[in-house]
Amino acid sequence: MALNYLWISFFLIAFATGLVRLIFFGDYDIFPQLIQATFDNAKTGFNISLGLTGALTLWLGIMRIGEKGGMIRLLSKAIGPFFNRLFPELPKNHPAYGSMLMNIAANMLGLDNAATPMGLKAMEQLQESNPTKDTASNAQIMFLVLNTSGLTIIPVSIMVIRTQRGAVNPSDIFLPILLATFFSTIVGVISVALVQRIKLWDKVILAYLGGFSALIGGFIYWLSTLPRQQIDAISMVAANLILFSIIVVFILMAMRKKVNVYDAFIEGAKDGFNIAIKIIPFLVAILVAIGVFRASGGMDFIVDRARTLFGFMGVDTRFVEALPTALMRPLSGSGARGMMIDAINTYGVDSFVGRTASTLQGATDTTFYILAVYFGSVGIKKTRYAVACGLIADFAGIIAAIAMAYLFFS
Repeated sequence: MALNYLWISFFLIAFATGLVRLIFFGDYDIFPQLIQATFDNAKTGFNISLGLTGALTLWLGIMRIGEKGGMIRLLSKAIGPFFNRLFPELPKNHPAYGSMLMNIAANMLGLDNAATPMGLKAMEQLQESNPTKDTASNAQIMFLVLNTSGLTIIPVSIMVIRTQRGAVNPSDIFLPILLATFFSTIVGVISVALVQRIKLWDKVILAYLGGFSALIGGFIYWLSTLPRQQIDAISMVAANLILFSIIVVFILMAMRKKVNVYDAFIEGAKDGFNIAIKIIPFLVAILVAIGVFRASGGMDFIVDRARTLFGFMGVDTRFVEALPTALMRPLSGSGARGMMIDAINTYGVDSFVGRTASTLQGATDTTFYILAVYFGSVGIKKTRYAVACGLIADFAGIIAAIAMAYLFFS
């Protein structure tokens, strides 16, 4: 619904701005520019969707190998003890644990198609233990915020788009996104835990949160002491080494389970092809709306006002052009993707703005969409503090993404 209103607003604002520029400033070129923007961005949307086909086919094929090889179950076991403490109201043998763990693990691997059904199943199982059926339970809120924080190990779709747009090193956003989503998830978990009065000083929770935080903090501190060229080299080598190692591990795990690796790849690859075709109308729709909004001067107006504000505060304003991606992210995944692509097309895929927008796109998830789908599936009407905690996690992810962009790409 939010995307619907936003899409209409872009066209109405562009039309009103065009009339003002025509009548009061004699700008006779404005409406030809708006029409040209519709055609140009429709073509861009189609070309991007078409270009995604090969890379999505490859990566979803690889992901299916990992899924059949047991990678999701391995991740589920790794985070199981932590989950038992985050949901104190659920008995240890509650059936929702399995679905939740599988959902989070699938999200971490970028398996959206596998993650959503398991997430809906988990929400349904949690609803069975919910004493007030129209009001979100503590467990449901914690689970939802874990989803909206968007913890991601492999940002497949973003790397695919960067590949298609000609990035020199498409995976250079791998480490920044991993770090940004970590902070988003940690802040989201802590915010919900404080409201629910979960004992954060529990030794298992401290071991997980403290251990990962110390590891990430130490890594960031070490990077901050290195010269820029060395950070670039480490980022490039580490990201590509980790990604290729994941592919090899997936294959070895599948072989160990005697999975037909080739057939598993083909099965997943078919899904990748279908997804690439299905997103064409959505990507064309949002890119055309953003294109006319930018051609009318609306986007420049917002960016200029934000630049003035942050400049007055004494903040480096190079990230401002990427902010539309961050502002759109909680509302719509496709809308944020369109903003990211618009930034890449305008400033360059390997520019600071293009990389920052890509990092912002991967830092969090679509809070309002996830809330609507997950809570709507079980008839939850009273969401309590779920939106607030989800947006707190989003804000932390945005701040972390901008900080990581300056650390890795400035």
